[in-house]
Amino acid sequence: MDEKVVIDGEHLAVEQVVNVARHHWNTALDPAARTKMEVTEKAVQEIVERDEPVYGINTGFGPLRDTKIDRKEVGRLQVNLIRSHSVGTGDPFPEEVVRAAMLIRANTIAKGYSGARTTVVETLLQMLNKDVTPFVPEKGSLGASGDLAPLSHLALVMVGEGEAYHKGERMTGQEAMEKAGILPLQLKAKEGLAINNGATFTAGIAALAVSDAEALIKSAVLAAALSFEAFKVTSKAFDERIHQLRPHEGQIRIARHIRDLTRGSKIIDSMEKKVQDDYSVRCFPQVLGSSLDAIEYVHHIVETEINSATDNPLIIDEYPISGGNFHGQPLALAMDFLGIAVSEIGNISERHTAKLVDSHHSDGLPIFLIPKGKEGLHSGLMIAQYTAAALVSENKVLSHPACVDSIPTSANAEDHVSMSTIAARKAREIIKNTETITGIEILCAAQGVDLRKNEGFSSDDLGAGSRGVYDMTRQHIPFLEEDRYLYPEVEEMRNLVHQRILIKKTSQFWEF
Repeated sequence: MDEKVVIDGEHLAVEQVVNVARHHWNTALDPAARTKMEVTEKAVQEIVERDEPVYGINTGFGPLRDTKIDRKEVGRLQVNLIRSHSVGTGDPFPEEVVRAAMLIRANTIAKGYSGARTTVVETLLQMLNKDVTPFVPEKGSLGASGDLAPLSHLALVMVGEGEAYHKGERMTGQEAMEKAGILPLQLKAKEGLAINNGATFTAGIAALAVSDAEALIKSAVLAAALSFEAFKVTSKAFDERIHQLRPHEGQIRIARHIRDLTRGSKIIDSMEKKVQDDYSVRCFPQVLGSSLDAIEYVHHIVETEINSATDNPLIIDEYPISGGNFHGQPLALAMDFLGIAVSEIGNISERHTAKLVDSHHSDGLPIFLIPKGKEGLHSGLMIAQYTAAALVSENKVLSHPACVDSIPTSANAEDHVSMSTIAARKAREIIKNTETITGIEILCAAQGVDLRKNEGFSSDDLGAGSRGVYDMTRQHIPFLEEDRYLYPEVEEMRNLVHQRILIKKTSQFWEF
C-alpha cells in the first residue's frame, strides 16, 4: 500500500489514526523524532549509571516507589511490570482499536520525553505494517495511570509473550512476532513504563469514535432532509434570518445544510396552509447544531491527546519530573460528552421515524407506511420504529457519565481515577446504535416519499441533496409493497451510514 503515515510526536491527525487502524495504511518514524528520543534515552541511561533512585527507572511502582532496585535488575523490573499488569478481562478489543492504540502509543513515545529507545517505536510500527495485532481484553482499565492493563497486554507481545493475531489468526505473541519477522524487544530502563503509562486505548477508541460521529451527523442531516420531504414540511424554520439571531455556529450550519439539501424541492412548502411543524422538525437545527458543536470540541480534545506526552516520569531538559499526564480525565469528560451528543442525534431521528409511521402526525401518509388497502394483513414498518425506540432507550442508559465515578486503587496511592476507557467504550456503542437508528429513519423516509405518489409527487420532485439520499437507498432497498424480512435491510442501511456511502453520494453539500 502506497499510503503512509509518518509520525513525529507532534502532528498526528485523527483521520490518520483511522487510516492506519481501519484501512491498514503503512507507518514510519520521522528522522527528526529519532534525534529527540536519543537525547532522553541517554538521560535515562545516565540516571541508571549514577544509581540515584528515580521513580519508575530504578524503583518499584505505586506505593512501592520507595523500594530501590539494583541497577542490574532495571530491565527485569520493566518486564515484570508488563507481566504483572496484564490482567485485563472480557472480550478482546476489535482489531482497529488495538491498531489505533499502537499508533498513538508510538507517536507519544516519538515525542521524545519518555526516555525510550527508537527501537521501541520501530517495533510498534513494524507490528502495524506486518499485521501483528496483540490480543487485548477490553475490560480492566480505570483510566488512572492511563490504560495500564490494556497497554500491558499490548507490550507483552512486543517482548514476545502474551497472545496476538497475525493476519487474522490467533496465536502466541512469540509465534506472531516470528511469523512477521520482528525481533522481540529486550526492555531497558523505563521502557515498560513508557509503553503502558497513558490513556492510549481510550485515545484510540476516541479517535475512531469522533471520526465516526463526524460522519454520522452528516448522515443524520441527510436522513432528516429526506424525512422533511416525506412530511411536506414548511421551510420557515430553516430561514437563515432566524438562526443569525441566535448565532451558534452549529445551528447556523445545520439549517444551511437543510436548505441546500432540499433546494429545488416541489414537495417542501407544498402544504400552503401549514403554519408550522412539530419540534423534531422545527427545532432540528438547534438540536443537531448543538451536537455538531460538541463533536467538534471533542475532536480538538482527542487530537490534543494523541500528540501529548503521557507517561511518568517525563524526561524534560534531560531531567526526570514526576507528574500526572497519564490521567484520563480530559478524554473521560470528552467521551461522555460525545456519547450524550450522539445520543441526542438518535433521539431526534427516532422521533422522525415515529412521525413517519403514525398517520395522525405524518400529514397524510398511511399508517406504518403500508400501501393503501394492504393494512391489517401487512404490518409495514411498524416494528422498525420499535427497534429504533429500543436503541434510543439503550443509548439513554449508556449516556450516564462514567467520569463522575472514581474508586481508589493501589493501596490508596491512586485515589482518583477517570474511568476514561469505560466512557470511550460507551460512546462507541452509542454511535453504533445511532447509526442503525439513522438508517431506519432513511428507510422509512424513502418509503414515505414513494407513498406520496398518490398525491402526484415522485422522487423527481425532491431537492437535489435529498434525491441523492433517496436514489442511493433505492439502489440497495426496494419499495416495501408487502411485508418481508427486514433485518438484512436494517443492517444494510446501517452499513450505508457507517461506511459513509451516503455522504460520498452527496459530497458536494458538505464542508464540515
